[in-house]
Amino acid sequence: MFDYNKIKTGIGKLEEEIVIEEINKMLAEGADAQKIMESCQDGMTAVGKQFQTGEYYIGDLIFAGEIMKQALDILKPYLITSSSETVGKMVLCTVQGDLHDIGKNIVRLLLESSGFDVIDLGIDVSAQRIADTIRENKIKILALSGVLTLAIESMRKTVELLKQESLRNELKIIVGGSCISDDSCKIIGADAWTYNPQDGVAICRKWAMMP
Repeated sequence: MFDYNKIKTGIGKLEEEIVIEEINKMLAEGADAQKIMESCQDGMTAVGKQFQTGEYYIGDLIFAGEIMKQALDILKPYLITSSSETVGKMVLCTVQGDLHDIGKNIVRLLLESSGFDVIDLGIDVSAQRIADTIRENKIKILALSGVLTLAIESMRKTVELLKQESLRNELKIIVGGSCISDDSCKIIGADAWTYNPQDGVAICRKWAMMP
């Protein structure tokens, strides 16, 4: 009934007005907000590929990010559950030296819609601030985001500091971003990694349900 590919194609072509109009129209007609979100993510992936091939430039990436932010604002009320169930509290941030927040914001929205109380520390967050927040709020789950290669070292240093401050043993850590792989996850010392926001949320929910 609904052609969700219109959203993906629109973002891929940087057609701001068409994307926003189509999202509003589809939601009004009863489309699945989660599927719209996934189409937006697919569109951003397409933009990223065009940037890698040289068809798009940094300005195009920024513009695509602005379109995505508008889409998130529209979708948020449809994705946040009305249930009073709280799965648990967790910390989310983009690590020091990295200013990217689109992926982080998508993950936060999905986590909140799954019942998490998310403490979002934002971007360019120091290891010490992360450690202090975990201690003060008795956090058991930490999600670190990064896009730049330098984020891997920032994540590693964050995990090392958590160990030094005796905060690591009872803490589960998941890392995500285009710079992350199985090898870098091991270097960082995290418990899990993912490219896919939905998979990341599923992992965090599994951890939250553990005794």
